Amino acid sequence: MKKTVVIAGWIVVGILLLFVLVRVVFRARIEEGRSNAPLQKRVELLRSAGSYGADSTDLCFTYTQDTLRAREIRTYFRLDTLLDPSAPTWENTLALARFVARNIPHANQQVQPQTRNSTALWEYHLHTEPAFNCRLHAILLHELLLASDIVNRFVTCLPADSLDSDCHVVNIVWLPEREKWAMIDSDQQAYAATPDGVPLSLAEMRSRYIAGEPIEYHALLGEEEDFGDYRAYWAKNLYWFECWEQTGFDKEVGFEGRTVALLPAGYGGFSFNRNEIPTTDAHRFWAAPANGLQKQ
Repeated sequence: MKKTVVIAGWIVVGILLLFVLVRVVFRARIEEGRSNAPLQKRVELLRSAGSYGADSTDLCFTYTQDTLRAREIRTYFRLDTLLDPSAPTWENTLALARFVARNIPHANQQVQPQTRNSTALWEYHLHTEPAFNCRLHAILLHELLLASDIVNRFVTCLPADSLDSDCHVVNIVWLPEREKWAMIDSDQQAYAATPDGVPLSLAEMRSRYIAGEPIEYHALLGEEEDFGDYRAYWAKNLYWFECWEQTGFDKEVGFEGRTVALLPAGYGGFSFNRNEIPTTDAHRFWAAPANGLQKQ
């Protein structure tokens, strides 16, 4: 009799455990479905966007470096302690991005910095606010990369909805060893790659979302994570892009020059002024830097 009661007890415990397990799995699948809902909706929006196409827009991306200013930045940040002259461009890019990510977390700053270049932003982080947003991250990393002779741009990545004020700003670096661009995000401490580890550009990320091809996101710091929200966030902010036509130091100190916006055909973007040039020509927008870094 006693043995029968014990067996019955274990059966009851087993049934309860199975019930709890089923509920947990079921709940997890519901949550997974909820988290995938905005991702799927945003991917469909990308798929329904107009195609890119060649146009006659007058634009010419150039990559310039003031050698005196570059030396000042290298000395100020002691970049020689971060870089390996014999390493591939991507390894040095990761070293600089990790330096920025490790020292400056993301936040929407309360006090705007008066000067938006690398040294001023570092002083701002030391003495005013310890963290700042993606655009300031990208400006800081842009100048560190440029001072290290790494061709790069900082690119604003925008949604289709003009009422959505949230966009994202990251850097793209030219990898001469692979003859391609690669995205790096010190603000959200991540980069994108193929399943076999090849870093992806913004254009490749957009194409992979549309085609349903895999993208693996990797953490710059700490342990890897599932990046579920980050994956959906990118699907929203790959609709169109804008960046400076000419790179250089202090781009957002004097705000001199033009910006170029890459738009899907038939999409008007948001409002543009005379120094903002819209184009649908993805080939020229993402073109390789033909003449490399022009030192002055």
